[in-house]
Amino acid sequence: MSRPPSASRRPRADAERNRLRILDAARTLFAERGAEVQMPEIARTADVGIGTVYRHFPTQRALIEAAADHRFAEIQDFARTECLDNASPGTALACYLRHVGEILAGDRGLSIAIETSRATPGSEPRGTVRADLESTVRLLIEKDQAAGALREDCTVGDVYMIAGSLSAAIRTGSGDWRRLLDLVLDGLRPR
Repeated sequence: MSRPPSASRRPRADAERNRLRILDAARTLFAERGAEVQMPEIARTADVGIGTVYRHFPTQRALIEAAADHRFAEIQDFARTECLDNASPGTALACYLRHVGEILAGDRGLSIAIETSRATPGSEPRGTVRADLESTVRLLIEKDQAAGALREDCTVGDVYMIAGSLSAAIRTGSGDWRRLLDLVLDGLRPR
């Protein structure tokens, strides 16, 4: 008698490779054109069948959310390895926010796709991805505060507000996000 597959069973290696190819293709296409990208186009770009796309992501919205989670997981990995572990004391938060700005500038279409899919402004992370990222941001803040380079009242919420401001400036083309970040970072220094 065969047993039903376990919910915790790992996907086959080829299925996981296909899932990652689909996500990579989707991120590239969303970055170029936002939410107007259609599932068959993603399948062609990923070199998989449309059924494979729908098996992993039953709706375009599910694919957009997965691409967003993938982006934020990469941001968190960078924040931990480059900003938390390798940045000089006092520069960890700046390292993180500059990286976020670079990602948002390169992934502008994905941010628009996320906002379109959610029908709300903002493309912030959600769920466990958000919790993990917040934990890392908290450590970055503590590292810079311990170095005496960051105001004691800086919070994770402040960092999200800054990232949202960078996102808005990038998305709308309303100014140089790097200049905005320099001004904000100056305001975060202890007085």
